[in-house]
Amino acid sequence: MQIRDLPYSDPGDPDVRSGPRFLFWLGRNQLGGQLKSLSWGLLHQLGIAGLPVTVGLAVQAVIDRSGGRLALAGGLIVALGVLIAVGDTMLHRTAVTNWITAAARVQQLLARKTAELGSALTRRVAAGEVVAVSTGDVEKIGWFVEALSRFAAAATALVVICVGLAVYLPSLGLMVALAMPVLALAVLPLLPRATRRADEQREKAGKATELASDTVAGLRVLRGIGGEELFLGRYRRASQEVRRAAVRSARMWALISAVQVLLPGVLLISLVWYGATLARDGRIDVGQLVTVYSAATLMLFPLRHFEEIAMAYSFSRPSAQRAVRVLSLHRSAQEATVEGVTPTGDLYDPATGLMAPRGRFTAVVCGDPDEAGRLAERLGGHAETGEEDDKAAAAPPSVLLGGVALDEIPLDAARAAVLVQDKDPVLLSGTLRELLDVPSSGLVTADAALEAAQCGDVLSALAQASPDDDGDPMRTRITERGRSLSGGQRQRLALARSLVTDPEALVLDEPTSAVDSHTEARVAAGIAKLRQGRTTVAFASSPLLLDAADRVVLVHEGTVVAVGNHRDLLRTEPRYRAVVTRETDDETAAANAVNGIGDGSTVRSDDVPAMKSIEEIEERA
Repeated sequence: MQIRDLPYSDPGDPDVRSGPRFLFWLGRNQLGGQLKSLSWGLLHQLGIAGLPVTVGLAVQAVIDRSGGRLALAGGLIVALGVLIAVGDTMLHRTAVTNWITAAARVQQLLARKTAELGSALTRRVAAGEVVAVSTGDVEKIGWFVEALSRFAAAATALVVICVGLAVYLPSLGLMVALAMPVLALAVLPLLPRATRRADEQREKAGKATELASDTVAGLRVLRGIGGEELFLGRYRRASQEVRRAAVRSARMWALISAVQVLLPGVLLISLVWYGATLARDGRIDVGQLVTVYSAATLMLFPLRHFEEIAMAYSFSRPSAQRAVRVLSLHRSAQEATVEGVTPTGDLYDPATGLMAPRGRFTAVVCGDPDEAGRLAERLGGHAETGEEDDKAAAAPPSVLLGGVALDEIPLDAARAAVLVQDKDPVLLSGTLRELLDVPSSGLVTADAALEAAQCGDVLSALAQASPDDDGDPMRTRITERGRSLSGGQRQRLALARSLVTDPEALVLDEPTSAVDSHTEARVAAGIAKLRQGRTTVAFASSPLLLDAADRVVLVHEGTVVAVGNHRDLLRTEPRYRAVVTRETDDETAAANAVNGIGDGSTVRSDDVPAMKSIEEIEERA
């Protein structure tokens, strides 16, 4: 796999049983790149290992006054220099390729999982953790994959050099060969503590990132309530904890580095002392001593890769664990089994008893906005399920469309059949034409959707900013998240985008919460007219929108408790009236007392057809 071939057509099915297994899966899927990097690394390392032999030959040739052998040694040094340069260049190229392709694979896996879970992702995992995984953690995972092949080349080179020295000069070579395993493994007792401190640092850094991300996302609200200093203090304390954890971790890695300098130094001193003694006694030549000493010195370079791979693993393991925590989430406990089916019919939620008949405009009233948001996502097939089998088994049943469970059809088909517009939809940067260029049935034009969503003032404002002389608003660029527009304008443009798609069932969560009452009434009428014959569900508590609906459903504590039209429910259902008219508890009790209703009882439509309190409520609604 080359960088130019990215992105992957299929990033694969990762092993998410644990962080180490995920890292092994990544390395196994890049076996070709790892072998290339290993080959070039061996060429580089063995080229370096050959230098001591040629230097020893050159020194001995000078001592023996042999010009021919000196020329031969010089030629070998030049050839080894070329091999070292080529090997190092290609090693760096292939290693970086492994890094980038591994990071790209992880990012594609995360993007695929994000698209699969949708808005349910941030309810299962903190938004800041998702950001941390997709940025810093991806880099650290790539670092380990990249360092793995270089470490394998260094370890292989050390074995070859030790065996070669033992054969070349047993008296000194065996000393080096026996010392190398000690030098390579001396830091192992320190690694668990270093790994724990690195994990602690990464955990604190992840929490600080989450805090910063969440603070930035809610900065406008914080400014409104004067909470900037409070959250600034929290982030300052979190960042100081990260700094202290980083210092503690750095001290352990500094100790490991010191050990890897001290022990090789002791080996070199011992080697020089013992080798000089042998050379003085005439048992070895000076050239042989230079060869062994040079080889032992150059072996310190591949030894550094042992420290690097330990550090890369200690940092990438918690990063891989966080990635696994995201990648192991599932949209549903069931596998998609119905292929090639685009279901039609009534939209039904068995968990709450909510029924949205086909072709009708159904409004849903929930006293709890969070409950409304969760129910809207369930209707779109984004039901929460546990990460474990026992939790998944306890998950609520799937929503049915035309009697077909949304969990049993492919994800693309489910999202084409049921579209959910969140309470806070996002507008991407681009022109208005690009914003409305979304997959659709083709039956609803952009002009019709914009008219239904009452975007006339938006079009006028965009026409004035149009780059064309004729003032074409469709070519006007909209900034990221639509920050150049007001909240109501953004909401209506998002509604128009949803209407253009023309899905079998459209679920809207508070689609008119940011517009004035006059515009809201026209928007409600526009939705009802444009979606005639299509299933539409709107979660709202506005009387203007509720009055435009064909039927209204009241959901209380996760269960449907009343169904009817807006005006009948105002008369007959105190809980509905309390939500829609924003009554206080005292006002509800007074109305019930006037109407002769006990606490919690329901007014029947044939009790009092026209009571003053009800009339007042209807006027206020």
